[in-house]
Amino acid sequence: MTRILVTLGIILIVVGLLWPYLSKLGLGRLPGDILIRREGMTFYFPIMTSIIISILLTLLFWFFRK
Repeated sequence: MTRILVTLGIILIVVGLLWPYLSKLGLGRLPGDILIRREGMTFYFPIMTSIIISILLTLLFWFFRK
């Protein structure tokens, strides 16, 4: 369990450090992401971005498991 938590922590740190570069690729502003702007409020729900990241992580974990 400790190994999994440490690995997830390292992945989060790497993604956090690479986020400025990832945002330039358009990640987070894909078709299918919900963005609602109203007076004094902004709601953002990245559905498509979440699906793509989930698929990539699933493939990555599957690849390293074999």
